[in-house]
Amino acid sequence: MKITKVEPLFLDKFLLVQVHTDEGIIGLGESGAWGFLEASGAAIEKFGRYLIGKDPMLIEHHWQYMYRFSHFRGAAIMGALSALDIALWDIAGKHFGVPAYALLGGKVRDRARVYYHVFGDTTDVLVKGIVDAKERGFTAVGHLTPFLDEERDVPYFKTHASKINDAIDTVGMYRDAVGPDVDLCIEIHRRMTPTEAVQLGLGIEKYTPYFFEDPVTPDNFDEMAYVASKINIPIATGERFTSIWEFEQLLSRNAVQYVRPDVCLVGGITGAKKIAALAEARHVGVVPHNPLSPVSTMACLQIAAGAPNFALQEYPIGEEIPPKSDMVDGSAEHDGEGFLMIPTRPGIGIDLKPGAKENVPMVPREVVTRLHKDGSVIDQ
Repeated sequence: MKITKVEPLFLDKFLLVQVHTDEGIIGLGESGAWGFLEASGAAIEKFGRYLIGKDPMLIEHHWQYMYRFSHFRGAAIMGALSALDIALWDIAGKHFGVPAYALLGGKVRDRARVYYHVFGDTTDVLVKGIVDAKERGFTAVGHLTPFLDEERDVPYFKTHASKINDAIDTVGMYRDAVGPDVDLCIEIHRRMTPTEAVQLGLGIEKYTPYFFEDPVTPDNFDEMAYVASKINIPIATGERFTSIWEFEQLLSRNAVQYVRPDVCLVGGITGAKKIAALAEARHVGVVPHNPLSPVSTMACLQIAAGAPNFALQEYPIGEEIPPKSDMVDGSAEHDGEGFLMIPTRPGIGIDLKPGAKENVPMVPREVVTRLHKDGSVIDQ
């Protein structure tokens, strides 16, 4: 079997790839470069020129070849490599007629517990979203900010006391709304300094959050370790990392209790499987990052299926409604009890629907960053 064509596809806000073979098997993958999909698409085309004519079954060899050839990497490059790696695992599974996870040692569970996305620009909207998620059967809610999902074109200002106290009170409202029946995954989105993160972490401890996600930026591993050493709730981080070596540096500092590899950014299924093994050696849980399309969800489920230390899966809101579900055949199935069923179809278990390329136009992400009231840039 040989690869005959590598085809990047810009659909909605996503970058997918189809890898075609001379046996008619088509592999599907996705890049997680997010704001730089155009650059990642160019990298897919470049890697594609190498892959054409090659045996798609040599997955690890191709991974090493593409990763190590240029000496320069980053999100756009790793998103491209990840998309292609996922597509190659999809081809391998389809070739043997089994799910991709069967080629990784088989599954250790039948269902993967998920957390549901909740968004809102007011506390009332966020609280309602948590209650609605509980009523739909979800036992965990995430992307749950104590700072509200305000538009980036609105200048930000709060006093320090208001920022910390309002955030603590907001998490308390979330807990009061659903009691202990729903786990709260508190999303900070890297918008705090280390000292602020410690104050907030200590303040919300009494509400038993499942984890405290990305309290500070990922630029300095020692800062994350500092926060972890001062608070008594688990830290989850890693969605912006692009390699197993970054995760190793974080783990070696005891700076994380739940690693968050993005399968579409850390080197695909190959990279994510290795990161899960690194975390397993330290009894650290795996919560795959997944803000993307249903293709990403199905790729993540290959890791959820086989990683003994899998803990929770991000499940982005809107997968049951157009345009996301209009793109694909074989989206993940929610069992009504807060779990996604581990897929049984060959490969990663999902394919593009006929006409998706023509019917789902690209929606580019523009450069928009939030400003402080004084005109300076803030993280959000």
